[in-house]
Amino acid sequence: MSRLTAFMSELQEAERILARRDRHLKKLIERHGPCGIRPHTRYFETLIRSVISQQLSTKAADTIYQRFQLLYAPVRFPTPEQILATPNETLRAVGMSNSKVSFVKDLVARTQDGTVKFNRLSRMSNEEVIEMLTQVKGIGVWTVHMFLIFSLGRLDVWPVGDLGIRKAVQIACQLDEMPDAGQMEQIAQDRQWRPYCSVVSWFLWRSLSVKE
Repeated sequence: MSRLTAFMSELQEAERILARRDRHLKKLIERHGPCGIRPHTRYFETLIRSVISQQLSTKAADTIYQRFQLLYAPVRFPTPEQILATPNETLRAVGMSNSKVSFVKDLVARTQDGTVKFNRLSRMSNEEVIEMLTQVKGIGVWTVHMFLIFSLGRLDVWPVGDLGIRKAVQIACQLDEMPDAGQMEQIAQDRQWRPYCSVVSWFLWRSLSVKE
């Protein structure tokens, strides 16, 4: 059995378990399933794109990222060495701010000096991945949570700082206000969402982004 096949089987089992445990989730799973999380190994590329896209609209982020990629055409994606050799002014010319240029170069430097070890990520715990990647300037816990879910395919990540998730939980639990981090953790425990909080998160995001 391939790793992807095994992962898909685990996703399906997670959906069955969550649907039995939570009526609200059962409705979301029936309406929006199957879960679309698909792990991959394009770790460096994903983190570069995450840094470039921070605090931008999707359209603006996509435009700048495409310009960034074109700097290195016909190569599909540049190596750390190629990015490090690119003058800062060239990177700023595609629309990246001074801080974004600094963050990208810091990720490259930490990749080269061994601070960030992509070949070890799959064997590291969530906490270890967070500790390692947040050493990079511009990469915070939220970014790493997204990386854990959508790149590494970790199924029990609960992004308690994500505004969309907090809003969806408020709706699901019929709360007067959006829950804080502590309340989010308690809700996940009370509603038996663990060990599949990443799957829960995916369906909660979908509940907000898809018009009924």
